[in-house]
Amino acid sequence: MHRNLLDRYLSRTALSATVALGLGVSGTAVADLPTVNVVTDPSFVPFEMMDPDTGEMVGFDMDIINEVAERAGFEINLTTMEFAGIIPAVQTGNQEIAIAGVTITEERAEIVDFSDPYYDSGLQIIVRADNDDVETIEDLEGKSIATRIGSTSYDYLQETLGDDADITPYPGNSDMYMALLGGNVDAAFYDAPNVAYFSQTRGEGRTKVVGPLYEGQQYGIVFHQGSEWVEPANQALAEMREDGTYDAIYEEWFGESPDAD
Repeated sequence: MHRNLLDRYLSRTALSATVALGLGVSGTAVADLPTVNVVTDPSFVPFEMMDPDTGEMVGFDMDIINEVAERAGFEINLTTMEFAGIIPAVQTGNQEIAIAGVTITEERAEIVDFSDPYYDSGLQIIVRADNDDVETIEDLEGKSIATRIGSTSYDYLQETLGDDADITPYPGNSDMYMALLGGNVDAAFYDAPNVAYFSQTRGEGRTKVVGPLYEGQQYGIVFHQGSEWVEPANQALAEMREDGTYDAIYEEWFGESPDAD
């Protein structure tokens, strides 16, 4: 049994602060590196979240992009915004790079560039702990469902259930989960790692994850089309997998290697 995810988050926060200090010591060694605008979503735990003590963004994605930047040779000017605005911000060039648990889709790939996949995911249902009526997506017919604005989970619900369910997209993860806990909706449907994290932290004892994993997905780092940083980022990701850095970051946030059963 792995230690509680919230405990892991707190210990990882301390480690992230230490790493950040270590990187800052490099001084003139990084003074001439180009600075690249990077945007993320501030609330997709455990991929990215605000550390309330330091005001810094931490999480799996933050560790990944910091390592990629160091290896690819650029510094990060980090901005946060709601998820729905991230793809448009990169598409228009207001941001050069985004990392926010963004699923690689053909539609998105028409307007932005993606790195090679760096995380395998999917979609999953979460309900209140006393709900024994929902086990699969078909059980959500005629029910109210919370999801996230601009997400692939919203698209999937529309395609699968359409008018047969009351689908409400929320601007933030907290809004979505609070609607579930407050009884305003029967279920929430969203990215599996985020659903699992909430169920094991703030939703522990009050919620449960049910059913299979739907629509296998892969996350990618997002780039403005034609960005010079796509290939260096892909090379960095490949090196990270080869030398064990990726596995170490993954285990810090998820408690086991990505290849574990």
